[in-house]
Amino acid sequence: MKLISFKHSLIACGVLLTLGACDTDEKLEVKGDGVVLEQDFYRNETEAYSGLVAAYDKLGKFAGAMENAPLLFLNSASDDFYAGGGNSGDQPGLQVASNYTVSQFNIPPAIWADYYKGVARCNVMIQKLPEIPMDATKKARFMAEVKALRAYYYFDLVRIFKKIPLILTPLTKDEIPLVVQVAPEAVYAQMEKDLREAINDLPVTIPSNESGRFSQGAAIALLGKIYLYDNKKSEAAAELAKVNGPTPGGTSSYGYKLLGSFADLWNHSNKFNTESIFEITYSDKSNADWGNFERGDDEGNVAAQLMGMRDYSRTDAGKAAGLPDYINGWGFIVVTTDLANALKTDPRFASTIFDANAAKAAKQITFTDSYNETGYHFIKYAAVNADIKATNPFLNFGINTYVIRLADTYLLEAEALGGTGARAQALLDAVRARVGLGSVPVSLDAIYAERRLELAGEGHRWFDLVRTGQAGAKLAFKGFTVGKNEAFPIPYSEFNNTKMVQNDQYDN
Repeated sequence: MKLISFKHSLIACGVLLTLGACDTDEKLEVKGDGVVLEQDFYRNETEAYSGLVAAYDKLGKFAGAMENAPLLFLNSASDDFYAGGGNSGDQPGLQVASNYTVSQFNIPPAIWADYYKGVARCNVMIQKLPEIPMDATKKARFMAEVKALRAYYYFDLVRIFKKIPLILTPLTKDEIPLVVQVAPEAVYAQMEKDLREAINDLPVTIPSNESGRFSQGAAIALLGKIYLYDNKKSEAAAELAKVNGPTPGGTSSYGYKLLGSFADLWNHSNKFNTESIFEITYSDKSNADWGNFERGDDEGNVAAQLMGMRDYSRTDAGKAAGLPDYINGWGFIVVTTDLANALKTDPRFASTIFDANAAKAAKQITFTDSYNETGYHFIKYAAVNADIKATNPFLNFGINTYVIRLADTYLLEAEALGGTGARAQALLDAVRARVGLGSVPVSLDAIYAERRLELAGEGHRWFDLVRTGQAGAKLAFKGFTVGKNEAFPIPYSEFNNTKMVQNDQYDN
């Protein structure tokens, strides 16, 4: 399934405080302003499918936006990256995350709004689906998918913002002023309920023409991860074991298996491989351009452009040495020296980090320094000139991103097991053996260290530091304040006409 495959007829869909548009292929009678009202839609299976695709659509914001992209924002906030860019004012939402000057007035508001638009589209589907005349099996699958998607959106919302509203039905304008937040425990309980209800109605395998949709394995992996964050470790270990399989390093009953080569994960044509559990699809075939980009036509991986080196060019010596023909990027997400040193002797370095300073010293490349330049640049999602296939390539790179992959779930299960025992040891060993590293005694510290090296730049590190209580020490050099920065501030615009309250220490 192409996650964003609609033409430009619009359906009005309510979100918390903003209106989100859902696209559709269906030709409808429309008002003069080009808007089809939600109550006139969802009449048949075709329109239900359009609503399903609209619910998936906001997944693309993960790497398909600029400072509003969670991947970029969370990497900037971690100890592994600086925001970078051209200067201290370039994409200011990333800069304030990187130096912990973030406030309710300068946090990119679309991070909150985009996730709630995703929630709203799921809520509409959950309300409308029971009355739509369509095949019962498809209906059950659609319902399972939107429940899994709602859990996904809420999982990032509660981890990023902590105090959030739990909205389970479409809001009327009279209900908006009554919106309040709930305890995080209530959000976790709802996510777990949604996923438990969804799992049995999801397919075990996904045909290639539907790649990107939720499978049973993806929902189980997400549930296991949510259980771990909810401190339900035995439940987490049980769910994660289902996707990991009985023999770490072998093939699970869902067909998941670690790729033989770590580098193969970052071959951008190797999509939906055996290690991929849940993956976001991006396309180089959209019509995205600056005129329509922020209105939602964001099918391409924009993060790939932002993370590319500024003014990168190979010399003849660089070409002879076979250095990659990277695009000229915008220089964001500069690798910290600390991460580079941690990976320097690790086999995963070459697929994670490009040592631009060494190549420049060897007169193999030229490039322009980014803000907070270290000479190390992140390359897992790096685009090369051969990837340019659209009129406006900046917004149209068809490079997918992993949300959950098998090495992640191996390490999560090992952690859920307490970082001890033969099973936890085997899970850790399998991740290391794949890159040619020997066994080290399993422990929580060993698992945390392995997660950093294995998953660098994939959007997990900031969450891991907060979840494990390491953020205060690891992020002190960036200005992280314990008791405050474990959650980000809710955008100021969201307080208009509601009863919501700001997160602690962000109310000035």
